[in-house]
Order: sequence, then structure tokens, then C-alpha cells
Amino acid sequence: MASALSFLRYGDSLSVVGISAATAVLCEAISWLLIYRTATYNSLRASIERHSRKLDAMKSGSGSSASSGAGGASSAQPASSRAKKMDRVESSLKDATRELSLAKLKSGAVVAAVLFVVFGLLNSLFEGRAVAKLPFAPVPLVQRMSHRGLPGTDPTDCSMVFLYFLCSMSIRTNLQKLLGFAPPRAAAAAGGGLFPMPDPKVN
Repeated sequence: MASALSFLRYGDSLSVVGISAATAVLCEAISWLLIYRTATYNSLRASIERHSRKLDAMKSGSGSSASSGAGGASSAQPASSRAKKMDRVESSLKDATRELSLAKLKSGAVVAAVLFVVFGLLNSLFEGRAVAKLPFAPVPLVQRMSHRGLPGTDPTDCSMVFLYFLCSMSIRTNLQKLLGFAPPRAAAAAGGGLFPMPDPKVN
């Protein structure tokens, strides 16, 4: 009896977590169907990893040669040539990262539509209801989201929006790592994407 009451007490929060997990699996399945299994995605991913390894090797090589070199005029030309090669590799890495982001736009739009529908469904089911209890009173900035749409003034009441947001971030990220679908680390390090940061070397 006690276990049944405990389940009913946490039923709303378990429902939100379960729906979030199911949604994450569905989104990754859609991404695999539209992007991850395609030859274009695999080719771009391999290109990013290849350019990243090459750039790391060039950086480590230039660092060791700089520490052991005499620094005379004869080494100026090779250093300049090496810097130009590194710039070309960096440019190729950023281009591949940007193309990878563009290739993921199609699945991203479908996933966004699925998340929008699921969020609307959850919002209609749990509107104005606290789905969980926080173990502490969050700071006012966080409390605006954790207590959003809830009646009363108890700061430990947790809204569906806050719990769903946390679950969506953590579950899908870990699921991508588990399945091997996480974006290459080199893609983030390259600063590519649709809106890359400006190159500080360009005046």
C-alpha cells in the first residue's frame, strides 16, 4: 500500500521523465533515419576528425621545433610555410564543420517539430500542477522557470516546464554519447557552424 501511494505521489514526475526519455529516443531515431546513416554525414564527420588529427599533429610538431630550434633567419621560411599549412587545415576544418551543421538542418527541423508537439501535449496535461518537489529553494532567476505557471508561493514546487527542460538536456545528450551520435569534439573546437565566431587573425 505504501509503495502504491509513493508511486501515485511521484506519478506526474515519472510520467514527465518517461515521456522525455521516449521523446529523446524518437528524436535520435529520426536523426539516424535522416542524417546519421547517410554517406554525406559520415564523410563530413570523417573529414572533421581527419583534419583535427592533422591539425593537432602540426601544432605539436611546431611547438617541439620552436623549442628546439635556433630561431635564426634560415628557420623563418619553414615556420612561415608551416603556419600557412596550418591555416589551410583550419579553414578546411571550419568548412567541414559548417557543412555538417547545414546537413543536420533537415533533421533538426523535424526534431524541433516533434519536441514542440510533445511540449504542447505535456503543457496541456500538467498545466498549473506541480510535478515534483525540489530539495531546496532555487535562486530567483531559476525559480522563474521552476515555478512557472504554478499557483501558490512554495519555491520548492517544480513545474513541468523545468523538469522537462532538464530531462531533455540530460537524457538526449547522454543517449547521443551512448549511441555514438554525439557531435565530433573537433567540430566544437573549430568554432564552425552556421554562425562561426570571427577569426581574430583577420583585421
